[in-house]
Amino acid sequence: MKIAIVAPSCSLKREAAERVATIVAERGDCALVVHPQCFLTDGHFAGPDAARLAALREVMADPDVDAIWFARGGYGSNRIAEAAALDLPDAAKRKLYLGYSDAGFLLAAFHKVGLEVAHGPMPQDVLRDGGEAAVGRALDYIVQRSDSALETGLNGPAMAFNLTVLSNLLGTSIEPDMAGRDLLIEEVSEQYYRIDRAMFHLTGASAIRTIRRLRLGRVSYVVENEPEFSRDEKAIVRDWCDRSGIAFGGQADIGHDAGNKVVPFGPSRL
Repeated sequence: MKIAIVAPSCSLKREAAERVATIVAERGDCALVVHPQCFLTDGHFAGPDAARLAALREVMADPDVDAIWFARGGYGSNRIAEAAALDLPDAAKRKLYLGYSDAGFLLAAFHKVGLEVAHGPMPQDVLRDGGEAAVGRALDYIVQRSDSALETGLNGPAMAFNLTVLSNLLGTSIEPDMAGRDLLIEEVSEQYYRIDRAMFHLTGASAIRTIRRLRLGRVSYVVENEPEFSRDEKAIVRDWCDRSGIAFGGQADIGHDAGNKVVPFGPSRL
């Protein structure tokens, strides 16, 4: 199996690329190609929009590539997501696409057009504490579709997103069909009032009111606020679920950390 890494948002650290390449070499069950675009810089981004889109489309069209692994999060994949999902070459339809955080824009766009996508660890995660286990989990899923890599609470069709990413893609051309699915959300580096505001938007959206239930992953590195917000993430999410009539399904084992588990989106309803 051949896995290609591209960076649709921010640049991949060379240390991360080297450590992931070592893990892949030790496994011996897959081959890794790190696209040179991963190391470009253009301000915040891993190269201009055109360069990031071209690299992604190049590996999507490569018949020798079996899976595309998004390098890291940050910000930027939304700027190319709609274009990346247009006029797909046949080779693009036979691949798995894996990532999370900002890559959620691409997961949404690609799932909507019928591609196989999953929320899960990315190469940059190898630099986290326990990151080698996260990368190993991702590779276990990519190469073997291993059940041990999956979020353990899955018992039907599901999707997983960063809350801010999901809130921003609702109502756009890349909004996927979430009807009847479990929706798993997680968040990082936000104030509680921003989480509350995003949940207002999320649970008020007609697309979200068709989901089976909402499950809450980890909310990490919460930014302090003055004055202190009156409730934590669990209370916030439960409150907005109650207000909107959406079933709350409890905790989910996903987040911006090395414990992040894989959530396959399953077939789209094309």
